[in-house]
Amino acid sequence: MSDIDSNKWLEAMKSEMDSIDSNHVWTLVDPLKGVKLVGCKWVYKRKLGANDEVTAFKVRLMAKGYT
Repeated sequence: MSDIDSNKWLEAMKSEMDSIDSNHVWTLVDPLKGVKLVGCKWVYKRKLGANDEVTAFKVRLMAKGYT
């Protein structure tokens, strides 16, 4: 990650993974043979304040919804 705010993005990603873990969103299991796995991707967004200053770094882990 080469963004000037890469440390803030990494911190936001860690926070998202901690949230997923603490809310028991999924259980990690070994894949079954012949089953097509769903991919995922990170989605990044800077939240801006009234004067266009960055107030938060939002990160979400999303399932890819296409086949």
